[in-house]
Amino acid sequence: MSLYVETTDGLGLNALSEFMRAQLTAGRRPSPALRMLAELPFRIIVTTNYDRMLESALRKCDPEKEPDVFVYDPDAVEPTPDTRDDPTAERPLVFKMHGDIEDGGSMVITDEHYITFVQRMSDKEALHPVPQTVRYRMRQWPTLFVGYSLRDYNLRLLFRTLRWRIDTAEIPTSFSVDRNPDPLVLKVLQDKLKFVTFVAQDLWTFVPWLYKEVRGREYPG
Repeated sequence: MSLYVETTDGLGLNALSEFMRAQLTAGRRPSPALRMLAELPFRIIVTTNYDRMLESALRKCDPEKEPDVFVYDPDAVEPTPDTRDDPTAERPLVFKMHGDIEDGGSMVITDEHYITFVQRMSDKEALHPVPQTVRYRMRQWPTLFVGYSLRDYNLRLLFRTLRWRIDTAEIPTSFSVDRNPDPLVLKVLQDKLKFVTFVAQDLWTFVPWLYKEVRGREYPG
């Protein structure tokens, strides 16, 4: 549908992004689950959301945070921007892997956009679409996928690339919170490759539990 809109005379990507902006921003605000996640001490956050709810939640949480935000650029000819210092819980790195709603040209939404992203995953180091800090730390730090289907090829490609030819004993523990994980994906990524352990829970059950475990109290909102 999105490819049809993009390629139809009188519509195009600008019309598609304007429609998406209206749907994703008008009268919207961060959900309680997003506000809970924003208050946790994550240092790197990779999101496929186009909107800016995550950034808003981070800047309004207690204590307030100031994220370094990097947006995927499908047409990059300059080196991919990156943070100079290691991200911290107070200044996390946020990478918007599917683009930003305020920059329609960055959005990964049609089949062609996905193909471009996959092609760019083979770019040389400086032009690789994912900031180096994200790739480097994802090889070392545990990864938590929340409310995200690993059937998405973009993230699976990134995850698989980072763990290619690495001894399974050296792969950091990672979890995917997915209420209904795809049986085949579960069999391959968990049982065979041992890349990730699936937690078959609802988002609204897991996130409040995680918040309480980390913060030592119930979420006050």
